[in-house]
Amino acid sequence: MSREIDYGNLMHSAMRGLIRSVLEGVAKDGLPGNHHFFITFDTSHPDAELADWLSDRYPGEMTVVMQHWFDNLNVGEDGFAITLNFGDAPEPLYIPYDAIKTFVDPSVEFGLRFESPDDDDMDDVAEDGLDDDIEIEVQEETAEKKEADVVSLDSFRK
Repeated sequence: MSREIDYGNLMHSAMRGLIRSVLEGVAKDGLPGNHHFFITFDTSHPDAELADWLSDRYPGEMTVVMQHWFDNLNVGEDGFAITLNFGDAPEPLYIPYDAIKTFVDPSVEFGLRFESPDDDDMDDVAEDGLDDDIEIEVQEETAEKKEADVVSLDSFRK
């Protein structure tokens, strides 16, 4: 039995539960108002399911957008299934919660970021003696880019 509380994993579990709750509400009632989500996930996760051409095009990670059109949103215990449009080609996806790297709702400047132990930032965390690997962030969509920019909220805090 471990003699330490693993706050990092507990926080990640709680954040994944939050994502699940949000998606359950969307599955039941649709996206309210201007809410929309950017979800970045690990396409090489063993339980992630996506078309071969998508995994070939995005071998490490992929950001999907849930906004104007999505179908067949099925929220489960370990992940969610959804059909999204890729250049007028609907494709089913299954995204496990533990494959999610970022979850952002730019309409309300809310974001979650999950960092793994092999991320470079963990060296700094170990030196500080803190397990402070969770960041709140905002992604903004640009018309020219398919991927969103990530902006830290630290500069906006008072």
